[in-house]
Amino acid sequence: MMNEAMYAYGAASSKIREIFTYACERKAQIGAENVFDFSLGNPSIPAPAAVRASIERSLAELSPEELHGYTPASGLPQARTAVAESLSRRFNSAYSANDVFMTVGAAASISCTLHALTTPGDEVIVVSPYFPEYKVWIEACGCTCVEVPAEANTFALPVRAIAEALTSRTAAVIINSPNNPTGVVYASQELKALAQRLNEANASRSQPVFLISDEPYREISYGANVPWVPGAYPNTVVCYSYSKSLSLPGERVGWVLVPPACFEAPRVMAAVAGSARALGFVCAPSLFQRVVADCVDVPTDVAAYARNREVLTRALRSMGYEFVEPQGAFYLWVRALDPDAEAFCERARTYELLPVPSNSFGCAGWVRVGYCVSLETIERSLPAWQALMNDYRG
Repeated sequence: MMNEAMYAYGAASSKIREIFTYACERKAQIGAENVFDFSLGNPSIPAPAAVRASIERSLAELSPEELHGYTPASGLPQARTAVAESLSRRFNSAYSANDVFMTVGAAASISCTLHALTTPGDEVIVVSPYFPEYKVWIEACGCTCVEVPAEANTFALPVRAIAEALTSRTAAVIINSPNNPTGVVYASQELKALAQRLNEANASRSQPVFLISDEPYREISYGANVPWVPGAYPNTVVCYSYSKSLSLPGERVGWVLVPPACFEAPRVMAAVAGSARALGFVCAPSLFQRVVADCVDVPTDVAAYARNREVLTRALRSMGYEFVEPQGAFYLWVRALDPDAEAFCERARTYELLPVPSNSFGCAGWVRVGYCVSLETIERSLPAWQALMNDYRG
């Protein structure tokens, strides 16, 4: 018999993807230059030259089996070693290849981690607004997604509210910093305060509450320090993707790190591997695991995103829009000019502006504007943003 839960997920597609699909159709109708698509976190910044050089070197030097064959389920040893050594250098740690599991992008990283750390009936806490797929992945584990609102206006980490939401059924808390959709970076003192609350709760538990740190935007920050979460709380599992840092969203490659200090780390890593097996994430793309091995420390072109951020925020501020000043990632969290964010987005659509309403992120009254588009798109969109503001002002 058909799985009705899976049908429901497919029939009610992601709002982000829905808007992106509409944007593609609209571009075909009136020209791409006339549509201002801020929906998807799809980097317009090209991959670094080192990525191309790595691919060309592999194409020239490797046999077909090496180039396109299966890798070990946990990933190529050289990729896992490169990731572990890079993290050890950057965060004054001592990780090894055994602590790293290569994955099919961030979705697989988080899905595998959730399946590894939870059993049906558990609860997983998320901080709203949050990436909408968290709820899908949590519910696919047979768990309950518990939404805890971020601090009002600042969208900082709501440490006290998370502590109050903990129950005997809480298996994990997911945090995301730099944050999608708000651009907020959680400060070191916030993470330490959260760790203290979690440790207090763990005193009466046989197994700790795990912290899942989703970090695809770690390399994209604008002067803000992005703390290393395992340094604050040992029972952290880190999930990462190269979709943003190397501009490779369609290549689906990332990793899970289970630090040795994590509770029963070998068993957690085995559970991550078992989850990948059960879910069908058999091995990450072999060619791009080699790219990771070669490019693990290649810097992200943050300057391009910083320029986009400056142009967009300066213009929208002058027009009277309110927003959260982004410290990282490449999204602007803008207060809708209507209490109903969906209605605001429908009116914005008449000006060919395509932000994403906040409803699907777990809160009301805001929109997400992805400024990972070209600078030209941002500049061309500004008259439309002004026209939309004028429309609301009457």
